[in-house]
Amino acid sequence: MIAAIASGKGGTGKTTVSASLASVWTQALGRPVLAVDLDVEEPNLHLFLHPVIARNTVASLEIPVVDATVCTRCGACRTLCQFGAITILGDAPVVFAEMCHGCGGCLAVCPVGAITPGARELGCIEEGAAGSIGFLSGRLRVGEAMSPPLIRAVTRRMEELLAGPAATALPDVLLDAPPGVSCPAAAAVAKADCIVLVAEPTPFGVNDFILAVTAFAPLGKPMGVVVNRAGAGNDELYDFCRQAKLPILAEIPNDRRIAETYARGGLLAEVNEDCRRLCHTLAQAVDRLAREARHA
Repeated sequence: MIAAIASGKGGTGKTTVSASLASVWTQALGRPVLAVDLDVEEPNLHLFLHPVIARNTVASLEIPVVDATVCTRCGACRTLCQFGAITILGDAPVVFAEMCHGCGGCLAVCPVGAITPGARELGCIEEGAAGSIGFLSGRLRVGEAMSPPLIRAVTRRMEELLAGPAATALPDVLLDAPPGVSCPAAAAVAKADCIVLVAEPTPFGVNDFILAVTAFAPLGKPMGVVVNRAGAGNDELYDFCRQAKLPILAEIPNDRRIAETYARGGLLAEVNEDCRRLCHTLAQAVDRLAREARHA
């Protein structure tokens, strides 16, 4: 089971929900869990789970390297590339590595084999554990403009872990997705069985939540909603959920004690017994949402 925790904007409590779910998952459902931070531009799941990192590997993107002595300057690669990452300036073939999306098309169309694969560092992939919770995260290189390739690299590593000897120990995955509805968020939720949208009932929160629902609906994945800071706004969020037939999986109260716990890097389940029960109920609701996807 893979569940993505997403949001229409930053600051809704997506990561704190992800961490709180991971902290009670095994106790609530009797199954271990792998927590994956795919918000590679600003990873912060580790601030709540405090994992011990056992492995750190560099992730790279394939980019073209042109042998000018072989290149015939035919321009086939330049014509193909929609991003202007490879061209001919004067009589010299030039590659703009930072603009390359790593599709490999230029290598395929070169008629004389003048282009070979090189690599550009994207960032790193961190692996470890927070107690019994498996942990996996990506961290984008400073200055790197494209996060989706690193998100896909982290996702591939996740699939390797689930397919390997550890597969029986890590059957369930919680993906902490990037906020918003742009390419990084779409790349993060692509492998999920279901999507849990964390929203707040404020005017800005509702507007961005509707954008998220509109963006993710075409993926055909079951979606559920966690209302954070419940009671802080009006009923517009609830009205939309009713009209869109989106189940509300949990409501986290607009409580100062919860905010103070978050600020200290604490977990929702640690606030009090009511919050602990809420986290358990939410874990069970997310599990049902994922089963709905598998049986659809």
